Amino acid sequence: MSRIYLDHNATTPLRAEARDAMLAAMDLCGNPSSVHSEGRAAKGLLEASRRKIADALGAGNADIVFVSGATEAAALACAGRGLVGAAVEHDAVGSWIDASLPVDSSGRVSVDVAGQTALQLANSETGVMQDLPAGLAVSDITQGFGKVAFAYSWSGTHMVLCSAHKLGGPKGVGALIIPQGHDLAAQLRGGGQEMGRRAGTENLIAIAGFAAAAEAAQRDLAAGRWDEVARLRDLLEARLTEAAPEAVIAGAQADRLPNTTCLITPGWKGETQVMAMDLAGFAISAGSACSSGKVKASKVLRAMGFDEAEAGCAIRVSLGLDTTEAQVMAFADAWVDRYKKMRARAA
Repeated sequence: MSRIYLDHNATTPLRAEARDAMLAAMDLCGNPSSVHSEGRAAKGLLEASRRKIADALGAGNADIVFVSGATEAAALACAGRGLVGAAVEHDAVGSWIDASLPVDSSGRVSVDVAGQTALQLANSETGVMQDLPAGLAVSDITQGFGKVAFAYSWSGTHMVLCSAHKLGGPKGVGALIIPQGHDLAAQLRGGGQEMGRRAGTENLIAIAGFAAAAEAAQRDLAAGRWDEVARLRDLLEARLTEAAPEAVIAGAQADRLPNTTCLITPGWKGETQVMAMDLAGFAISAGSACSSGKVKASKVLRAMGFDEAEAGCAIRVSLGLDTTEAQVMAFADAWVDRYKKMRARAA
């Protein structure tokens, strides 16, 4: 049996459009900072890619700063600003903020002063989406970009960060979106690239792939392709909870990403489920990929009110645009089979 990949929130397969754009970019030998013909060609691709990403993000009125990924973007946006947020933030943001804001049982965050707050668009573990208040200081839109409608111009958020590999682009490239002309202190200093905000020769090949993926992702979103993914997610959840009535879908009461299921099955360790399903040919996770293998239970689920034992029994299944109903049902059948065996052993 061929393997079935259901861990798209960790990383998505590279889109064909991104691969083609990266291969074409490899033929350009010039440095974008050079003034000769080869350098100007590279610079032209760099700026064309910047415009494509700005268009995909509805950020024509903003500056796009290319970085190595959302983690670097978070550091650039949050370091030294004394921002507050909640424990549901990804560690890339959570490492820089005071995670003191309250979280309700559905995973929604209560914001007090928007201008001093970092708040994600959607959670990587539960898929729970937040309402971004006007004047928000920073938002990590990494998981939502390309899956749900978003435009920087109408979000009212000061700075937005994202990463390419969550929407079918390559790993190792991301962007920070900031107001046009905003003075931002560089953390990497050197040649003055990226309008003086991030030194170092731009990763042109990855940036070209990022731009192509962002453009394709927006086409898919506009075509309504994620509606079918949401249907498959609902089908999956119904099948799993029918077989395991004690199981809980974390964040089920809130608006969620169309592709994400976080299932808590009391008494069955999440890491055990991940290993069992891996052996059965399915790739899922027990939470954020960046936290994979850590002993502690998910801080996201703990913030939502689940105790440590419950949080330790969670798995995340995240679907992609190419996931089929047959694949979802094959996973459900395999999971239910192992669930029944687990319950029989425990009896």
